[in-house]
Amino acid sequence: MGLVSKHKGRDIELPHSRKNLLDAIQLDLLADDQVLAFFYGGSIGNGNTDVFSDIDLRVVVKPNCIKEYISNKNERAKNWGDVLYFEDLYPSSIYTVAHYNCFVKVDIFYYTPENIQPSTWLKYIKIIKDTNEMMAETLTRSMTLTYKPSVEEFEIWRTKFFAYLHEAYRRTMRREYYYALNCIDKLRLSMTTAWYMISGNQPNTFGDWAKYEGSRSQLEIWQKSLLQSWECGRDAVEIFGVMKSIVPEFKKVHRTLCHTLGVQEDSQWIDDIANLVL
Repeated sequence: MGLVSKHKGRDIELPHSRKNLLDAIQLDLLADDQVLAFFYGGSIGNGNTDVFSDIDLRVVVKPNCIKEYISNKNERAKNWGDVLYFEDLYPSSIYTVAHYNCFVKVDIFYYTPENIQPSTWLKYIKIIKDTNEMMAETLTRSMTLTYKPSVEEFEIWRTKFFAYLHEAYRRTMRREYYYALNCIDKLRLSMTTAWYMISGNQPNTFGDWAKYEGSRSQLEIWQKSLLQSWECGRDAVEIFGVMKSIVPEFKKVHRTLCHTLGVQEDSQWIDDIANLVL
């Protein structure tokens, strides 16, 4: 028998609660002449929402108003519903996350027009307000772009993999198992990032597992299966077993990315790094 949540009734109503928030947001921002444009990203922009989808809101305001809108970002969010709390570690930053008592959250970013440039991140958005068709033009230009990792991204990716592999060994030998498991999770995430890079899909910001699993994942069935097989608990034998299982797949994707980017593979160097802990 699987998990039975006591919140099942609440969860069923989440799409309706999200719709109420969207209606309130749009009523507010459409009437604001200082707001030049606003649009939704994430699952709403992609058109693949599910019960638990949040709202990724992007607001473009006139340049002379940006400081005011940033300073009032939390107060503005209270206009749309009953906020339980905010994730806002830096009050001067352009974003905040409002968590509402209906269990729907809204990620809110404020921009000026100069901040909006064509990007693979803007290929899938839902535009609600668009003064002078600025966002429509940006969307059209974004749709012509394709993702390809840079050599710099590749270097950061592989050196982080090496570091997490070595640190997983150290922490396991110290019996700091939660630390070791965190490193194992980062190794799994590194592999998922590489699969996305190879397939031409923009990977998430490192640390974000959103949409890598489940029905909205861009991974192949065999990749999901391999990812699932890299499961382990607070056990040194299991942890080392996963490390040994991940490294051969790392070598494969590393070879592919080296070929794609014109980087020397140097398989002996890779073996030297892995053999320090395996």
